[in-house]
Amino acid sequence: MATKLLALTCIRKERFSEQYPVVRKHLIRSRGGGSPSETAVLEIDEEEISRAVFRVLGMTCSACAGSIEKQINRLPGIHEAVIDALNNRAQILFYPSSVNVETIRETIEDAGFEASLIENEANEKSRQVCRIRINGMTCSSCSSTIESVLQSVHGVHRAHVALAIEEAEVHYDPRLLSYDKLLEEIENAGFEAVLISTGEDVSKIDLKIDGEITDESMMVIERSLEALPGVQAVEINHGSDKISVLYKPDVTGPRNFIQVIESTVFGHSGHIKATIFSEGGVGRESQKQGEIKQYYKSFLWSLIFTVPVFLTAMVFMYIPGIKHLLMFKVVNMLTVGETIRWILATPVQFVIGWRFYVGSYKALRRGSANMDVLIALGTNAAYFYSLYTVLRAATSKDFMGVDFFETSAMLISFIILGKYLEVMAKGKTSQAIAKLMNLAPDTAILLSLDEEGNVSGEEEIDGRLIQKNDVIKIVPGAKVASDGYVIWGQSHVNESMITGEASPVAKRKGDTVIGGTLNENGVLHIKVTRVGSESALAQIVRLVESAQLAKAPVQKLADRISKFFVPLVIFLSFSTWLAWFLAGKLHWYPESWIPSSMDSFELALQFGISVMVIACPCALGLATPTAVMVGTGVGASQGVLIKGGHALERAHKVSCIVFDKTGTLTMGKPVVVKTKLLKTMLLRDFYELVAATEVNSEHPLAKAIVEYAKQFRDDEENPAWPEALDFESITGNGVKATVKGREIMVGNKNLMTVRGVNIPIDAQELLAEAEEMAQTGILVSVDGELIGVLAVSDPLKPSAREAVSILKSMNILSIMVTGDNWGTANSIAREVGIDSVFAEAKPEQKAEKVKELQASGHVVAMVGDGINDSPALVAADVGMAIGAGTDIAIEAADIVLMKSNLEDVITAIDLSRKTFSRIRLNYVWALGYNLMGIPIAAGVLFPSTRFRLPPWIAGAAMAASSVSVVCCSLLLKNYKRPKMLDDMEVREVQVDRV
Repeated sequence: MATKLLALTCIRKERFSEQYPVVRKHLIRSRGGGSPSETAVLEIDEEEISRAVFRVLGMTCSACAGSIEKQINRLPGIHEAVIDALNNRAQILFYPSSVNVETIRETIEDAGFEASLIENEANEKSRQVCRIRINGMTCSSCSSTIESVLQSVHGVHRAHVALAIEEAEVHYDPRLLSYDKLLEEIENAGFEAVLISTGEDVSKIDLKIDGEITDESMMVIERSLEALPGVQAVEINHGSDKISVLYKPDVTGPRNFIQVIESTVFGHSGHIKATIFSEGGVGRESQKQGEIKQYYKSFLWSLIFTVPVFLTAMVFMYIPGIKHLLMFKVVNMLTVGETIRWILATPVQFVIGWRFYVGSYKALRRGSANMDVLIALGTNAAYFYSLYTVLRAATSKDFMGVDFFETSAMLISFIILGKYLEVMAKGKTSQAIAKLMNLAPDTAILLSLDEEGNVSGEEEIDGRLIQKNDVIKIVPGAKVASDGYVIWGQSHVNESMITGEASPVAKRKGDTVIGGTLNENGVLHIKVTRVGSESALAQIVRLVESAQLAKAPVQKLADRISKFFVPLVIFLSFSTWLAWFLAGKLHWYPESWIPSSMDSFELALQFGISVMVIACPCALGLATPTAVMVGTGVGASQGVLIKGGHALERAHKVSCIVFDKTGTLTMGKPVVVKTKLLKTMLLRDFYELVAATEVNSEHPLAKAIVEYAKQFRDDEENPAWPEALDFESITGNGVKATVKGREIMVGNKNLMTVRGVNIPIDAQELLAEAEEMAQTGILVSVDGELIGVLAVSDPLKPSAREAVSILKSMNILSIMVTGDNWGTANSIAREVGIDSVFAEAKPEQKAEKVKELQASGHVVAMVGDGINDSPALVAADVGMAIGAGTDIAIEAADIVLMKSNLEDVITAIDLSRKTFSRIRLNYVWALGYNLMGIPIAAGVLFPSTRFRLPPWIAGAAMAASSVSVVCCSLLLKNYKRPKMLDDMEVREVQVDRV
């Protein structure tokens, strides 16, 4: 029973004690006395107690479990810790006001084990998720600092900050703090924070009000809106024409708000008009474009000042006439050239480079150091030493010094150029989300219906004004404006932009459609079922965004390095300067090494500055997230939704894939192909009893039987079956219910045997015959007597056999685990080429099989589609859910295959391998660059080759390193599926045509 602990994501608290007796026993022992079930329920139902379940890898025996339990119990706020070494699980009961999930996970990892959260749901009301856009981050040190700041806030469960997309996802307890507090903490840390979403089950819309409005009229509007059902809050920006409304989209919508506002009349003020507010600069894309323009503008201004500085220092000094002019003395030894460079370099240092001072101040104020600190120190050293030489020259008649104004100005210019290129490249990594968001059409045709349901009029409206239960018209060539189902018309809809399925899908009355897809050849009338954040398109965007926020475990390396990188570089820079300075003063190297325009101090200063500015923590911080962003975006465009870096990292190591049968290897659309009655009765009466029992089940076989039974009730499209009392689903066996006072059981041979129903010889022969033909035999009993045998066939997916063959060529073992009987399972396995079969498996037994494979050294992926696959999907290293499967299976999975095609299993694994190959290449470059660049900048080649790296070249190299890492990740956008998959798809199309 312990494995049930892993599985289902939704469990009822009142059934906790009977579902998990192991946990109940532990709780009773800890409390002592009382009714067992009452005691357990009391523990779980206490308002402040939360439950978290972790997957813990690395435990080998009970001693490991004991050490983890000991470490966790030392934490404040831990109520109970139950460690299951056999199934690699840990269940923790804790008080969220004293300790959070992330702290518990870190404690397990500090004990030497790998931990990942599976569940945290015992008190769902104490968990809310908000997303925040953060402006001002420059490197992984910034993102780590913000994470630390958010984690330290009381009430925050966990926080993830993604440098590449400049966003944070924060899980917090709304009873202990509000999202305003989170924004305040981020801003106190020195960054700009903008709320993207609150995570509440509400939508938000901004409305613009035109007309003569007063404070009194705004107050009336506010009260009128607040009175509407479904409106949660109304925010009015006093002094502006903007109103923000938070509302529940399944209750009300923006058209209702506009109608209320426009129907409000204030005497002589006349009517007020309301429209959807559009600022242009709110979205991520527009914000990114604004940042690109800002860097471009800064770079152009820096060029205007830096180019003359460079020319006067490096070029004109070698042109005789101009050199004489530049060497003209202004005051004492101060020359015209030095004066020009001073005047031009100053605005570059303090105006254009002001961002680096601000960033350094904010970083140092919070006790950390980032790239801005390195840049500010390096440029300040060059600038202020140059200023010293200028002042000395102006006040002395014999001072001879060399300024480095060109160093500071060119450093800042090249770094800003690098940031400009980096921001442009990073913008391209998130194009997948931008493309998805642009799928929704700008307008929609709203139909008005009369009392009889006939169309009485139509109106073109803004697509954002669509509300639930609206009826909209989709003309040929137009995009579907929102999720819904067809109530009139028929057509073919191209869903490739959502699911990746190339062939248009036929749609007729009753079929569902997805917002953002393209209607091809017919007119459709659609009834809207989901709008806004509830729509399939919005959920896909949210899933991809969450995937890009989630950190891959491999990124921990960069996070660890970033903590001490900048202080170490500052130390190395100072040490480099000191070493060269002392070597010069003590004459440890010949004076001929010193360039004619410098002395030993200036040579040492140049080496120190070069070390400081060549070191680049940005490249390390961008190595993983940019590749993950592009990889997940490419996956989404291929119909493979990957839920973050964890899934990507595990998927590329997969050595064994466990397939469910029904709906995974087979089409998942079974049909009844044979019925044999063992007692004399009408088929209509027989199927009435069977359908009344099976209609309560979600299993595909049950749905097939109910659908088949409808043909015996041709008088109505959706017949009302007799009421089934005492319905019971016997997992892995069948169902039982009382219909018309008779006990009906529908299920497999095992169900009948356990319940004492005799199976005659002729029924057993029928079962064996069905199994030989890869069909599923189903037995039906009434009042303990077998009365019929059904044979249900579920055809194989066309791609199943070749997909398994390709996996074998990739050295990946394929196994089938199914709840179906052994005969049918073996027949299907032979057809697809799978050698290892595990049949008649209950959900927990599927999870146990996954565990066995993991214990034998395999990295296991589970591919399934049903609720009964959820335990195995969670237990597997990588869970892959078929997109046509149940919501619970999709929720439990790490990867969702939108097209429901098995070749996408291969695509997911191949893409993950390519992505992690790119991540490794990024790390080799980022680490190699720093490990080679810093010694060269420090002058290790100078004694033997006289080669030294000027600071401005070092700064250009630093900027180039970040850009190169991002561009390396962007090459993933050229990803192509393995050629064998394309060949397989061509053959499938040819077969379909035949």
